[in-house]
Amino acid sequence: MSNATPTEPPSPSPLEPGLYVTATPIGNARDVTLRALDVLSRCDAIAAEDTRTTARLLAIHAVSRPLLSYSEHSAARTRPMILRRLAQGARIALVSDAGTPLISDPGYKLVSEALAAGIAVHPVPGASAALAGLVVSGLPTDRFFFAGFLPAASAARRTALAELKPVRATLVFFEAPQRLAESLRDMSEVLGARHAAVAREITKLHEEVRRDTLENLAKRYDEAGAPRGEVTVIVNFAPPDGPDLGRADLLLESALEFMPVRAASDLVANALNISRRAVYARALARKKDTGQ
Repeated sequence: MSNATPTEPPSPSPLEPGLYVTATPIGNARDVTLRALDVLSRCDAIAAEDTRTTARLLAIHAVSRPLLSYSEHSAARTRPMILRRLAQGARIALVSDAGTPLISDPGYKLVSEALAAGIAVHPVPGASAALAGLVVSGLPTDRFFFAGFLPAASAARRTALAELKPVRATLVFFEAPQRLAESLRDMSEVLGARHAAVAREITKLHEEVRRDTLENLAKRYDEAGAPRGEVTVIVNFAPPDGPDLGRADLLLESALEFMPVRAASDLVANALNISRRAVYARALARKKDTGQ
């Protein structure tokens, strides 16, 4: 048996100078990461979207650091001061009210100007309502497009949705509770018959995820009224209108010059993600027509 006695872990090294883009919980205060707590407790100051909200989180975790207001309204005034301090070697954490900063929150200009000035920017990842909603939606997660908040006016919202309609990816939106029903109705009319999910109060006591068609979800929230809490809407992408057989013919024309019918058909079907049977039939017809 070893006679060695336990020793205290070594003191952590000081934080490197720079801007720390630090994610905070989107609801449950226990979702803060250990690294985020380390940065928040050891930085020189915290630039917060709402200092009152951040102060409550810090109090829960017994952290006390100077707070600077960095909101949509104060950013232009506060940013030059923060950049000066960073240029002098300060370590400043940037946080939003909830989740990952810069995702529909202030911070882009601060990060951009810090990088332009040669200041180090460190990501401290963590919670994100967009990703949390996506993974519980039941919709495809291999490719997604985060569209943030849609315009408040219906006409502008419909224009934005029309631009997003052809996107071949699951769509992720943030939405204000009071606009949820009308936004879902516009989505249904512009995007068509698609499955969707409405996730609200994620990680909080009254967490709720409703999954249905856009039309049914619009009716549900129109009848029930505006829900409470933060809302994330996830919408499936539309299936393709049909296989691109014109492109298949072009590819077959090249492939059949040096490959047998079966191999050429498999190659083109895999490349375009369409039916092997349909491509094989076209390859046979082409072979017959050309006498190859």
